[in-house]
Amino acid sequence: MYTRREFGALTAMTVGRLALPRPLAAQIDSTVGGVQIGVQTYSFRALPRSPGGDQSEAIIEAMTRCGLGDCELWSPMLEPASGVGRDASPDARQQARDALRRWRVETPLSHFEAIRDRFTAAGLTIYGFNYSVNDSFSDAEIDRGFEMARALGAEIITASSTLSAMTRVVPFAARHQMVIAVHNHSNTSDPNEFARPESFATATALSPYVKVNLDIGHFTAANYDPVAYLREHHASISNLHLKDRRRDQGPNVPWGTGDTPIREVLQLLQRERWPIRAHLEYEYRGSGSPVDEVIRCYDYVKQALV
Repeated sequence: MYTRREFGALTAMTVGRLALPRPLAAQIDSTVGGVQIGVQTYSFRALPRSPGGDQSEAIIEAMTRCGLGDCELWSPMLEPASGVGRDASPDARQQARDALRRWRVETPLSHFEAIRDRFTAAGLTIYGFNYSVNDSFSDAEIDRGFEMARALGAEIITASSTLSAMTRVVPFAARHQMVIAVHNHSNTSDPNEFARPESFATATALSPYVKVNLDIGHFTAANYDPVAYLREHHASISNLHLKDRRRDQGPNVPWGTGDTPIREVLQLLQRERWPIRAHLEYEYRGSGSPVDEVIRCYDYVKQALV
């Protein structure tokens, strides 16, 4: 946990570090067979943080090593680590939540602009900012999320959210004129979660600024067909998460060993030329480092799109 003063010192130190110039690199083009491929930076969650800072430098290095030039940036990798474990008391958890809220609202936008500049200098694009609004968010946090996304240079926000939270988000999306795309999981028993095609339909009916960030692995695990859904609803889909899961709520597995039609989905995007980005998400238990495993996933994509 951090006090207000510690958060201020952390932000000032990090902004100063991020402001250091970086030589411009050529844009990394990870378009394969006409399909824009990128990565959900959650894939690199196990990489180390900078001392007293965030994981932005680790992400830049990892994306560069993987040859992936486009990303959806997972917000916890930019936020201070809470230092609160799973066995923490409710009071400690609440204090950490309040501290995070202050950090989000009070951190200057120049902090995020500096992160954007470092990604740009490395030849990387931040397409989406994954800022998962839930019912605990204050209005100020929701509003600030759109401001952060704009400062990072993101085109959209993606969110593992709930229907109740999205009804609050819609006016902010309209005010900022920025799309927020809802991400699905596989829990079909909770009507407030996004998992079923019907839940997507309810969300997209709220506003033209609400789109779908379709996770084809979770969709398959919930026993739905991502190929059929893409054919029917491609106009409402901003981007995909690629992973391999087994049906009937099965686990994440190495690509090509599960039931998710990754190859068929990619070839459909290629054939139809829909402007839908496909972001790799490494979530299975691999034998190599996160970078090694993301490279393996990227190789799978390249083979599918030859």
